[in-house]
Amino acid sequence: MAIDYNSTLNLPLTDFPMRAGLPQKEPEFLKNWEEGSLYEKIIEKNKNKPTYILHDGPPFANGDIHLGTAMNKVLKDFIVKYKNMNGFNSPFVPGWDTHGLPIELKAMKKMNTNKENMTPLEIRRVCNDFAHLYIDGQKKQFKRLGVLGDYKDPYLTLKPEFEAKEIRIFGDMYKKGYIYKGLKPVYWCPKCETALAEAEIDYADIPCDSIYVKFPLSKDNGAIKNLGIDASKVNFVIWTTTTWTLPGNLAVCLGPDYTYAFVEVNGEILVIAEELISSVMEAAEISEYKILAKVQGVELEHCECAHPFIDRISKVIVGSHVTLESGTGCVHTAPGFGVDDFEVCNHYDDIGIVVPVDNKGLLTKEAGEFEGLTTDKANVVILEKLKELNVLFAEKKIQHQYPHCWRCKNPIIFRATEQWFCSIDAFKNQAIEEVRKIEWIPEWGEDKIAGMISDRSDWCISRQRNWGVPFPIFFCKNCGKDYLTDASIDKLVAIFGKEGSDAWWKYTAEELISEGATCPECGCKEFTKETDTMDGWFDSGVSHAAVLMEREDLKWPADLYLEGNDQYRGWFQSSLLTSVAWTGKAPYKAVCTHGWVVDGEGKKMSKSLGNGIVPEEIVNQYGADILRLWVASSNYHSDVRISKQILAQLSEAYRKIRNTARFILGNLNGFDPENDLVSNDKLTDLDKWAIIRLGEVIDKVKAAYDAMDFHVVFHTIHNFCVVDLSNFYLDIAKDRLYVEAADSETRKAAQTTIYKILLALDKLLAPILSFTADEIWQYLPKTDECKNIESVLLCDMPEAENMSVDASFIEKFNKIHELHDEVKKALESARSEKVIGSSLESEIIIHTKDAALAEFMNNNAKDLTSIFIASAFSVDTDAEGSYVSSELPISVTVKKANGGKCLRCWTYSSTVGTDSEHPDLCARCKKIIVG
Repeated sequence: MAIDYNSTLNLPLTDFPMRAGLPQKEPEFLKNWEEGSLYEKIIEKNKNKPTYILHDGPPFANGDIHLGTAMNKVLKDFIVKYKNMNGFNSPFVPGWDTHGLPIELKAMKKMNTNKENMTPLEIRRVCNDFAHLYIDGQKKQFKRLGVLGDYKDPYLTLKPEFEAKEIRIFGDMYKKGYIYKGLKPVYWCPKCETALAEAEIDYADIPCDSIYVKFPLSKDNGAIKNLGIDASKVNFVIWTTTTWTLPGNLAVCLGPDYTYAFVEVNGEILVIAEELISSVMEAAEISEYKILAKVQGVELEHCECAHPFIDRISKVIVGSHVTLESGTGCVHTAPGFGVDDFEVCNHYDDIGIVVPVDNKGLLTKEAGEFEGLTTDKANVVILEKLKELNVLFAEKKIQHQYPHCWRCKNPIIFRATEQWFCSIDAFKNQAIEEVRKIEWIPEWGEDKIAGMISDRSDWCISRQRNWGVPFPIFFCKNCGKDYLTDASIDKLVAIFGKEGSDAWWKYTAEELISEGATCPECGCKEFTKETDTMDGWFDSGVSHAAVLMEREDLKWPADLYLEGNDQYRGWFQSSLLTSVAWTGKAPYKAVCTHGWVVDGEGKKMSKSLGNGIVPEEIVNQYGADILRLWVASSNYHSDVRISKQILAQLSEAYRKIRNTARFILGNLNGFDPENDLVSNDKLTDLDKWAIIRLGEVIDKVKAAYDAMDFHVVFHTIHNFCVVDLSNFYLDIAKDRLYVEAADSETRKAAQTTIYKILLALDKLLAPILSFTADEIWQYLPKTDECKNIESVLLCDMPEAENMSVDASFIEKFNKIHELHDEVKKALESARSEKVIGSSLESEIIIHTKDAALAEFMNNNAKDLTSIFIASAFSVDTDAEGSYVSSELPISVTVKKANGGKCLRCWTYSSTVGTDSEHPDLCARCKKIIVG
């Protein structure tokens, strides 16, 4: 009867499943993490360590998360988990932005009711309920992604304590003179009927009329007469792409130092900047013209023109903002519709301001016959009027970038209104100084935000909405003077801290204002309340103070802010500005940014294009760990691509890592690290090499985590699993693990090595593949010290082991690895030619003329035989093999090995058949089973 030698082998055995089943299994881990208070245990474990604070930028609580939100939170989770495993106490307090236009719009739409029929408090209750609904929904979605944090006590911008801190900061900035109310052009959304901040503006191409309009000269300042030119024929030609703004025109602005020409065309004389004459004539399709004279722009200052269709004067003025990049050099100036226009007109006492458009974007009676038209309709009608009056010099249809409201997606207008502003100029230089002290990742972020701050005008911080934090300002009923004092702020802070900002609408001004309040201007004791609310960017911008300074588990400034590239003009900037204005310092030490999520072809994802993927879809099909692996595999500082094909490729990479872990677990069956670990002097040279290589991986991966280069973490671990382990070390170690006696020293040496490898890899993987790493942890044999550690996330990062070997040892294995790779190619070729089946059927002959290499191979012949997983190996210095290496000075012959096949280890040996009791075994296997 044949003996079953398979039963004498140490074949892998583990309950760790080959199929991950992540969509089904991950919720079980989430339940265990939550019921076991894993996050709290991590923080408790690290409570005496140095803190590392990543301050969460709050997403809007107005919808489900998208892939960009998911990527952002997962990136943060990588960092926080790594820091908690690498010597820090890194609490993560998630936050939500809960006020403002985005929530109010969606809440009212969902209610399907007319807000005109509701009181402010009723609107606010609807918005509050709506925000909480999505906070709860997003919490669940973030948890499902494996993102750990203090979900029991997150920060919300609608919490009373947050609102109280916000008005405290506002009050301090007001007292420093940084806050003022004034009439200035601001971004205005007619659809939403509110002012907008620069950060709430998107740009999109729209078609428009590019028009050149003649403004007839009505009064000469003397300069034109001195040129001997007929003033009755002179027209200043302006250029605009916003026809609807012409009713607001009060001036024509020239560059004081530019040269302006008087150009005769068809009996008229046109004033145009000299450098722009050819482009203007080309637009008008005019080839014949004559230049009569030239003057500097400043010489024409104080001339007057007649408005082309309104009985009004347009002054000729000069301004440094005029450029010669486009147009005519004569700039249409409507101070009610543009910041530059407004500011240049302020230098002239006799110009004033006209704002002929209302809150809804309709032209007012100041627009004359165009009253009641929308700006779009006005574009058409006014253009026809210009043609009728023969004042249109040229027109052209073009596409140009135009600002749009980032929420309703409609074009906005510039419109002068009374708003509250934060004077950035007052502390702009200090803010830029602070920018230079911060670590920006990538580095170009520093110049980007410094440039934005340098170029920006004052920050419009008021909104005409009900859902927000009110301005804590009262107005004197008699003279209208605004009123804010330490006492008034103190009282409001106390009230808001208990009841929240609803109190502003719940109580009268008399009930809210401090006792004994008296107007410093006129002595009146009666007051009204400001009705505007604060910009949502001011809300979230003070979170550094309302959260980091107020919670005992956090600290100020934050070690890191991490958000999308759009936040250079948003949260990064509003946080920096409020912090510098309030404290003189930046609220963060480092800032890291990521790009947008795009489809596999690099296109922006959207429902209309049909290329959108939602996080839930990925999690349900692949599991959260695959989504996390996608985040880790990307160079996230640029735009990040995603597609089903990319996810499939990542799933394959995941399987390589998982199968490596499963193979190791299977070969650790029965291994007790408390008793079976062997010392380093008992390891083979191959084992030592693997431990050294593991140490290199540990150091590289930890350095990549520190640098937040997660794609380096992923690729380093994946390559280690595939190249160094599966294709090399583990492939070679199979023989010892399967064939040697279960309790043999050589097998235990291999088990010690693979145990150390998997233990370290599991910890390195934990911040990224949190679910899979924790699953591996449940199956991994443990020392007594580790048996009570319920999650790998409660462990510390591994340290590279100091294996005392010299440089020649490393050089030896580098050479062996190179030889192995070349021999493997030769074996594949021989296998495809049917010379052999498995590599153990082979005898390998390496041919070389390199004497030193031949000597090296002969000295290591025994090791190389097992490393090549062959039955025999020899070196030849004369002939040449059929496989010629392009990498090394060798060629290889692969032939069928001599001897019989051992039925236990599958090697071919002349010793097979020499033992009568075990004729099917080689001498080595016979010794192993007999003893």
